[in-house]
Formats: sequence, C-alpha cells, structure tokens
Amino acid sequence: MQDDPQKREIINRRHFSFRLNLFFFITFALFSVLIVRLAILQFVEGPTLSAEGIGKSTRSVKIPPIRGNIYDATGHAIAYSTSTQSIYFTIQPELKLEKATASAKEMAQKLFEIFSKYGDPAKAMTVDDIIRQMDLDFKRNNISTPRRIKSGLTNKEVAYFMENRTAFKGVDIMEESVRNYDTDSISVQLVGYLKKFNTVRENVDFYKEKTTEEDPTLRYLDEEDVGFDGLERMYQDVLRGKNGLKTYPVNNAERIIGPMEITNPTKGSDLYLTINKNVQLTTETAIMDQLKKISTSTNKYERAKYAQTGFAVAMEVDTGKVVAMASMPDYDPNIWSGGRISKEDYENFQNILSNGTIRTVYGKYSEEERNQHPSSILPLGSTMKPLSVLVGLNEKLFKTTDTYPDTGRFSYGRKGYETYIGNSQGKKFGYIDGAQGIQHSSNTFMAAMIGDRLYRRDPQNGVEIWDKYMKQFGLGVLTESGLPNETKGVIEYFNEAKNASSQSALVQASFGQQGRYTTLQLAQYTAMLANRGKRMKPQFVNEIKDADGNIIQGYTPVILNEVNYPIEYWKEIELGMSKVSSQGFEGVDYTYNRKTGTSEQQVKGRTAENAVFIAYAPADKPKLAVAVVVPDGGFGGYGASPIARKIFDAYDEEIGLYGVPKKKAPATNDAANNAADGADAGTETGTGTNE
Repeated sequence: MQDDPQKREIINRRHFSFRLNLFFFITFALFSVLIVRLAILQFVEGPTLSAEGIGKSTRSVKIPPIRGNIYDATGHAIAYSTSTQSIYFTIQPELKLEKATASAKEMAQKLFEIFSKYGDPAKAMTVDDIIRQMDLDFKRNNISTPRRIKSGLTNKEVAYFMENRTAFKGVDIMEESVRNYDTDSISVQLVGYLKKFNTVRENVDFYKEKTTEEDPTLRYLDEEDVGFDGLERMYQDVLRGKNGLKTYPVNNAERIIGPMEITNPTKGSDLYLTINKNVQLTTETAIMDQLKKISTSTNKYERAKYAQTGFAVAMEVDTGKVVAMASMPDYDPNIWSGGRISKEDYENFQNILSNGTIRTVYGKYSEEERNQHPSSILPLGSTMKPLSVLVGLNEKLFKTTDTYPDTGRFSYGRKGYETYIGNSQGKKFGYIDGAQGIQHSSNTFMAAMIGDRLYRRDPQNGVEIWDKYMKQFGLGVLTESGLPNETKGVIEYFNEAKNASSQSALVQASFGQQGRYTTLQLAQYTAMLANRGKRMKPQFVNEIKDADGNIIQGYTPVILNEVNYPIEYWKEIELGMSKVSSQGFEGVDYTYNRKTGTSEQQVKGRTAENAVFIAYAPADKPKLAVAVVVPDGGFGGYGASPIARKIFDAYDEEIGLYGVPKKKAPATNDAANNAADGADAGTETGTGTNE
C-alpha cells in the first residue's frame, strides 16, 4: 500500500509545529528560571554577596580595646587604663622582600631622627631598637600585621607625624590604653597583673582557646595586655572590651584604593570590689609593722627573729564579702607596665608575686634559704580546737557537761612505744570541759576526749569521719572563690594513718596538726564558726558596671554548704573562745570571740613556730571574721593577734561593726599594753606541741 504524500506532509508539519512549540516552551521556562534567579541574587542574596565581595577587597587592622577599671568599695581606682598615642609600622606588601627591608631600614633612620628631636628623652630609642620592633624577619608577625614601634608619644611627635604623614608611608598613629595601678599598692596580689598575649597564649589553656576566635572584635592582638593573675585574670572577659577596627579597601596588589573606615573600640566593664581601701592599707601596714616588731623584740614571748612574711584575710560573716586580703610583703604592680617585667625586678620580686593567702609563698628568701623556713600554707595549730570540740560533741564522744582530768600529759600507742602529748609549758588544768579546753588551749583534752575516743570508737573509719568534718568547714577543699591557682591546702592525716596509725593521725589532728591550709580557708572557717554553720563563698566584687555606668551584675551572697548542730554545741565553743587570752585587744569597746594558735613545723633541723589567730566580732551578732597567719611568728597571741585588732578597728571606723561607721578609737597606752602582755604570758607561752 502506497503512502499518500499529501497526508505524510500534513503529519510532518504537525510534528514540526509540536517540536517548535516545545522548543519555545523550554526556552521560555529556562529564561523564566534565569530571570527568577537573577531577581533572587539581586534582591535577596545581593546584600550578603556584596558584603562578602567588599570583605575580599578590604583589609582590617584591629585597634586594641580599652580595658575596664578596677575600683575599691568606695570608688577609689586601684587599676585603671589611660590613653596613649603609639606609632605603628606596616610593611608594604607590593615591594619585594629585599626592597621592603631596605625601605624599612631607611624609615627607621627617619623615625630615629624625629624621636630624638621631639620625643621624651626617657623613652629614647636607637635605630637598632626601631628595626628590632619592625620585626623584618617575621619572627613575631606576618607581613600584613602592623608593628608597634613606640608608645607614649609626645604631643610634638604626634603633631609632626600627622602633618607629614605622606612622608611616612606605612606609618600610623593609634590611640591605645595603658594599665596603671595605684601607687599605694592596694591588695596587689589579689588584683593581679597583665602580660602580653603572645607570651601566654601557648601555655595557658584559657588563652589558647582565644586563638580560634573568629569574631574580629573579640580576636586577641599579639601585643595586647591580658590578665595573668588575680582578678585581672579571673575577670578577663569582663574587663577586656572589644577591638576597634580600621578598615580600608585594597586592590589585588594590596594597595589602598579608598578612604578608611574606623570602628572605635568598646571599653570593657568596670569592677567595683568588696575590698575597702582604708581597711586594706591598715591591714598591710599592720602586718609589716608587726613583722618589724617581733623580729627585733626583746620580750621572750614576743620575739620571732625569723619572721619575714604575714598574711591576713577579713571576711564579712553573713555575706562572704572579703574587705581585706593582704599578702605581705608586696610590691609595686607598676613594674608590669606594658605587660612585661625587667629581669632585675623579676629577680627581686619573683617570690612574692603570688598571693600567699591562697597558695604557697615563701617570701624574699633565696632558693637556698627556702627549705629553712615555713611557707604560707601552715597547720592551724590551736585555732583548730573550736572545730575539734564541735566534732567531739556532734559525734557524741562527750557532752557539754563532761569533764576531763587534765594532768598536762597524755600518751597513746603500744606500751613501751608510747607517744606523749603535752600542754604548753607542761601546764595542768585539772578538770576541764570543752569550753575550758578551748580557753586554756589544752592539747591533752583534744587528744584524749576527741582524737583518741574517735579512734577507739571507730578505728577503721575514724580518719574518714574526721575528713568529712574538715571539708564541711572548708579545710582541704577549695573555698570556691574562683581565684586562679588557688590551692586546696595539704591534707596529711591520711598519710599519717597509712605510715603510722589511724590513732596517731586523729590524735595529732585534734589539736591542729596533720593538715596545712591557706589563710583564706582559715577565714572562711572562722566565718562559719561565727554564723553557726554556713560556709559562705568568698567574693571580691560588689558590682560590675558597663562603660556607661549601668549595673550589669550585682552582689548575691552564696552559701556553699550548711551544717546544723544543737545550739548548746555552738554556745560551748563560743564560751571557750570568749575567754581566750590574746594581746593587742586591750580597751576594745566591742565584744569578740577568738582563738590563738602556735603551729609547729620541722624545717632544716629546727622547729618553726607559726603564729596563727582567728577572731570574729561582735561576739553576740558577728559581722566580721578575721584570720591572720605569720610563718615563723611564734605565739599566735603575740605574733598575729595585734594585727587582727587593727583590722577590726579599721573596719569599725570605715564600715562599722554595729552597722554604722565610727571614729577610730584612741590608741592604747603602750606601757599598759606591755604590762598586759606580761600578765598574760602564762597562757600563751611554753614548749608544748601547740599553743
């Protein structure tokens, strides 16, 4: 059958029309998609892409942030930042390395001439100094990083460079902040100091994490000063602020092709501390005066010829606010100006840079002398006895009405191998109860009625029971102050139990041995005795305010843990503490409870006696707790107690032990003090294990 040509032609035309229509439809669809996509790019993604495009064609130079200030409780500036003008040099990337180096050295010569003519002679620089700061061998910076050549420019230097900027290609003047510290050296080790970021970023985890920061306003600069210790380190993120940015457009050859845009840095927030300047300075002076007095005294009970360091903490009982924290001797923190310290200053002060109230400090002893003296971490001595009595009462080892026949001697251990415990000067107190055991500082009462009885009742778990009480009262655990590098102290009773016996560990611990603790721990423990069982978190900051003065963080007391004992137990130890003899408190017009201590340590073939003292006042409504430690200071009633008196008086004058500040009480007659010292000597002296 033959095809009809006319019919075939009609069919072909139909197919052609279909394909043509399909082609036009597909073309229309593609153009529609393209138009929609272009619209999306233009109106939806346009701003983002535009910003990315600009970013790829701009370069930003970070301007260091302005660090927040640190004030005391009265608003007095302790650490503050001031502005200074610095000169920076940027290597021109369009030049080859050899030409860039030659150009930089030529620039160094020009800068030297200007510095010499208009600069401060005290900040004179040689050409070699300038070249070293230019870092031409890229040891500290990459090619695009501006190098700081000099800080603290004079007005004449700034004016000259601003007027002749076209002659100094790659040179910029930038405003920076410089850290200053009060010349009175207020609570130096607590406040801390700064170091350069590039010196700490590799060995401090906190700063190592900062190297991965992507936000340019939060990215640290190599030469930026950052907190390395104390509150400067603890509140680094709060104090730092944010970088400013100097942004300028560049072409592919990295040449600037347009006007510069500047985003000013954001100032960090300010800290308002709980530290009171006048109470703090009184504390510092009292320690140094007392060290001088006891190291040269002719009074045999007061004489402490090896005493060179002293530590004190004053903490509010119900709030945990630390109003004074002194680690003496201290130093002028301005030696860290610029984030660096000279070799000479470091050699002179390296042993007292740390805060001795929270970690180990030996004072200005040489390396050879260190093992001849006790550190700032000490046994509590007889200041442990109020807690020992609480343990004994709460464990039902004795009652408040029970008495012990104190013969001045107690022995424990296997027959024929006994260890003897004695009272100071071998004194015998006869029948005494728990309160009198504290009053007379009876070692034998503590050993027989608490340490030995706890061992005999529970020989397997007695040390663990003791440890539980110590930790409840903040001994052997962190105070949770948050200060960097705070130590838990050193627990020794477990080793004593392992190497000797549990009996020996508990007996020795009952009168203040077998554990070495910090002054801050001792103050926290004292406050807990004063408020009858609440362990308060020590805090140092009242308020944090932003750059506009708005409060962004207030103060809230924090109770870390609490114990509940019958009221008669607390009254028992308070009665004993109210009758303890101590020097320096003659004539006070407020009531106070206290405990002296003389802890002993073997150092280099001799027995070092450390002065320890705790107190709180007023006795009936405690407001302030004070702990004082003087390594090698002798008897606590002589070496440490007078320091505490001056702290209480300063607090009473500035803040008020009864809630209202008052004028300082008249000075007590020295002759009367000396007479009182002699009259009380029998209570505080002796050759026994503890005070």
